[in-house]
Amino acid sequence: MSLLEKTLGEIRPVEAALERAARARLEGLTKPPGSLGRLEDIAARYCLITGEVQQPVLGRKKIFTFAGDHGVADEGVSAYPKAVTAQMVRNMLAGGAAICVLARHVGAEVCVVDIGVDDPLENAPGLIRRKIRRGTANIAKGPALTRAEAVRAVEVGIELAQAAAAEGVQLIGTGDMGIANTTPSAALFAALLRCPVERITGRGTGIDDATLARKVRVIKQALKINRAQLSSPLEALAALGGLEIAGIGGLILGAASRRVPAVVDGFISSAGALVACRMHPPVRDYLFFSHRSQEAGHAAVLRHLETEPLLDLGLRLGEGTGAALAMPIIEAAVKIYNQMATFRSAGVSNKE
Repeated sequence: MSLLEKTLGEIRPVEAALERAARARLEGLTKPPGSLGRLEDIAARYCLITGEVQQPVLGRKKIFTFAGDHGVADEGVSAYPKAVTAQMVRNMLAGGAAICVLARHVGAEVCVVDIGVDDPLENAPGLIRRKIRRGTANIAKGPALTRAEAVRAVEVGIELAQAAAAEGVQLIGTGDMGIANTTPSAALFAALLRCPVERITGRGTGIDDATLARKVRVIKQALKINRAQLSSPLEALAALGGLEIAGIGGLILGAASRRVPAVVDGFISSAGALVACRMHPPVRDYLFFSHRSQEAGHAAVLRHLETEPLLDLGLRLGEGTGAALAMPIIEAAVKIYNQMATFRSAGVSNKE
C-alpha cells in the first residue's frame, strides 16, 4: 500500500456530534448568544477538527511554501521570467519575502520546500530539498507530469504534514512559489469544476490584456490536448498541475490524517485543496480558507467549496501570506473558547 493510499484510509469525517457540545460551551460564555459572530464558528470548527471540546490545544504554527517551476511559462503567460522562482526562494531563505515578514509577525515558522524548481539551488541553507524534477513539462503540449511523479509530489506533502504533527505543530499553513503557476491552477479549476476558462482565468502577476488572452488560449489548448487524462483528480493533477500544487494537496491530506487544521492560502493553494477534497471529500471539514484572492475565479472556487474565507484584503501574492494573516484569527477564536468566563463561573446573570 502506498503512502497516499494509507493516508486516504486514515482520514475520517469529523465527529459532527461534538458540535453540540462546542456550541453549548460557546452559548454559556459571558456574552449575548452569537455576538462574536464568525469567531464562534471558527472555534467550533477547530474543536471538531481536533476532536477536543473541553480545552482545545493551541501551539506551534508552521507554513510550508512549496516552490516549483512550470514548462508552460515558455508560452509567455506571466509578467516575470522563470528565473524569478529560484531568486524568490533565496529571498525567502534570507527572510526578505512578504511571507517571512508576516510569519515573524504572527509567530509562525516558514519552511521553504524545493519540490520542483528548475535550478539546483546550491548553497541555500535552510531549504527543504524534495525535488521531484526540475519543473513540469509544458501543459500546452502534453501532460505536466507522469502519474508516478504526481503521486510522489503528493506524498512529499503528506510526509511533511505528518512529521510536523509528530513534532507538535497545531496549525499548518499552505504556501506556493512558482512563476506561471496561476495557469496550471486555472486549468485544474476549469477541468475539475467544468467551468469556462475565461471565468476562472486571471491576470496572475499583473499581465496585460494581450497576455491574458494568450493565457486563456494556452489553457484551452492544455485542456484539449490532455482531455483523455482528466478522468480523476489525480490524473487531472498529473496532466495539468504543478509540483507545488501537488505538494500542497498532499500537505492538506497529511494534516487531515493527523487531525491538524490546515489553513489554505489563495488561488494556487486552493487548487491543491480542491484536488485533495476531490480525492477524499471528508478532507473539506479539516480546512480553513484564509482569504478571497483578487485573482479572477477564486470567488467561484470558494462558492463551489461552499466556504467563506476569513479575510478579503485584495491579496494575490501567494507564498502563504493569507494563511499567515488568518492564523491569529483562528487562535483568537480558540482563546475565546478556552479563556472567556462562563455566566456560571463569573456569577453573571444570563438572559431570562
